[in-house]
Amino acid sequence: MSYRFLFDIALILLTTKLFGMISKKLQMPQVVGALIAGLLMGPSMLNIIHGTEFLSNLSEMGVIVMMFTAGLGTNINDLKQTGKAGFVVALFGVLIPLAGGTALAFFFNDSAAPNVMLQNIFIGIILTATSVSITVETLKEMGKLSTVVGNTVLAAALIDDILGLVELTIISSIGGSSGSSIVLVLIKIVAFFLFIGLVGVAVNKGMNWYIKNVHSTDLQRYPIFAFILCLLLSFCAEYIFGVADIIGAFAAGLIISTTSKAKYIEVKFSPLSYLLLTPIFFASIGLKVEIPELTARIVVFSLLLAAVAILAKIIGCGVGAKICHLKNHQCLQIGIGMACRGEVALIVANQGVSTGLMPESFFGSVVITVVITAILTPILLKLAYRQGDAYSEMQQSTLVDRYDEAEQLDYIAENLLRANQHMMDKGKEKAKK
Repeated sequence: MSYRFLFDIALILLTTKLFGMISKKLQMPQVVGALIAGLLMGPSMLNIIHGTEFLSNLSEMGVIVMMFTAGLGTNINDLKQTGKAGFVVALFGVLIPLAGGTALAFFFNDSAAPNVMLQNIFIGIILTATSVSITVETLKEMGKLSTVVGNTVLAAALIDDILGLVELTIISSIGGSSGSSIVLVLIKIVAFFLFIGLVGVAVNKGMNWYIKNVHSTDLQRYPIFAFILCLLLSFCAEYIFGVADIIGAFAAGLIISTTSKAKYIEVKFSPLSYLLLTPIFFASIGLKVEIPELTARIVVFSLLLAAVAILAKIIGCGVGAKICHLKNHQCLQIGIGMACRGEVALIVANQGVSTGLMPESFFGSVVITVVITAILTPILLKLAYRQGDAYSEMQQSTLVDRYDEAEQLDYIAENLLRANQHMMDKGKEKAKK
């Protein structure tokens, strides 16, 4: 038995953290640093780490846990409160990039595969995903998060993810149907959502009954049950319904989010994600990028893909905001705020490569697009805000409060542990006296 995997994991965790810290210092998402770490350590550059079956399986588990925590962090009540502006901005912010990405792929995808049209549509689906973490940090820095623009961006991003996953469900089911009729595929998709609805009702009622009637101090059983549900629904989605496993994981998180233990479970799941699985997933993305295959044609496609990714969101979300009677400068700010791509785009692209719905030669282009949008979004956003009062158009929202909640909980936990240690030290001192 080889123990090389221990060295690989240690090196991945070390490099992703170091490059992540550098990325954060440069006001970019830490995911960019993790991608660069994987690229640097992989076959394309230093050739220290190679993709193995173990790392591949661990990476797949990372995707499942990430999508589960994404669903867990999606509050159903917040979705209900997003209002017309959030929905319309998200809808146009999905449709325009979908059309733009599909059209661009149509001109550059010379694949002879029978599913070439699905491949083109899949590129469009990748562009629909939005990552607002860098936008939120930029708006917070400028004192503009709790405003009409900030709240609209957060609301639209919430709905954006749901719409993008619905698209992924349909296209991945059709692509993996192996000659089955479209009607049968659609029936299986509808059956999947009905199944999720029934499981959701049963889990919600069952957990609420258990919490109310079984007064146990063993709280660890709740995250264990949640993880079991996540794995089972991921399996059922892929094996029974022909839907991507990450959709099942997201659905499991959404179900758990409706229970009273959702926040506790989310806090317990975070270490599993950021300590091990998430860095390995993003590093594995970097390992897959093959620089020698980046021909002039692919470089041109990459630059155009990044341009379409940014412009399509600005136009789509801007039009949606204008329909909702927002001011012109607000429409531009919302469009730029929604332009950044990140972890969801990479997850969808990874899914596309594994199912044959995206040519492997385009994978590097998606990574380049993520990096370019991450760099340009804060710059463009600050330019869009270069005039005006930092405290104008203020608007309170539970979405903003919820976004800061995880960071606040970490700070509270650290203070409680420090206070507890201080009390224990004082107790020891008294006992010695």
